[in-house]
Amino acid sequence: MAKVELKKPIVEEISNGIKDAKSVVLVDYRGLTVEQDTNLRKALREANVTYKVYKNTMMNFAFKGTDCEGLAPYLEGPSAMAYSTEDATAPARVLCNFAKTADKLEVKGGVVEGTVYDADGIKAISAIPSKEVLLGKLFGSMQSPIANLARVLNQIAEQKGAEA
Repeated sequence: MAKVELKKPIVEEISNGIKDAKSVVLVDYRGLTVEQDTNLRKALREANVTYKVYKNTMMNFAFKGTDCEGLAPYLEGPSAMAYSTEDATAPARVLCNFAKTADKLEVKGGVVEGTVYDADGIKAISAIPSKEVLLGKLFGSMQSPIANLARVLNQIAEQKGAEA
């Protein structure tokens, strides 16, 4: 069997993973201890983020013709890829939060919603709260005026009742 035939399933696996991904983040994992790596993988799993280590050439072949094609310059040295099909900010958020405690983990760059970002851009995206948190804030701000109106109407009704 030729080497190309052995590599084809790996490239297809990467392609299938990033096809529906809302975001893809590349990191350099050199220097992480086994315990740190285990904790990182656990945190990513809990956030429904897929994290795998692939050869750069395999990722490069899989990225061709996709939104991730702009990540080719970041495929230097050991690279791991984290992607999410549910939450666009989850990979960046988990990886950047983990990088604060593990200084050896280096975010290289990523693609979020079809736009390529460098490490600084990914760090900025990591500050964006999750969709659930944003929706909670939105509904809270929508509920606040209604609750205030109800309190005012209740006080008016109580005053009218006291006068009668």
